[in-house]
Amino acid sequence: MPSSKSSGGDSKRGFASMDQAKQREIASKGGKAAHEKGTAHEFDSEEAREAGRKGGEASHGGGKGGSSSNRGGSSGQHAKAGSQSHKNH
Repeated sequence: MPSSKSSGGDSKRGFASMDQAKQREIASKGGKAAHEKGTAHEFDSEEAREAGRKGGEASHGGGKGGSSSNRGGSSGQHAKAGSQSHKNH
């Protein structure tokens, strides 16, 4: 039975169907307008640092989550474990 809906990511409608250059152009206009209006958020250095830390945790498996198969841990924990393991050699 024919359907007007596409199954999958081949939709020819909306922002996502545009080429990347066109998307970037439109997004840039929105950002400039927000700054001119005074409603754009501007990160201070502390906010940027925190965002970077959170991104690193998310992409590298850090944080306080509870997966027992994850061999994560903070950089401080890794440093401590490394220094302890070298005492025995």
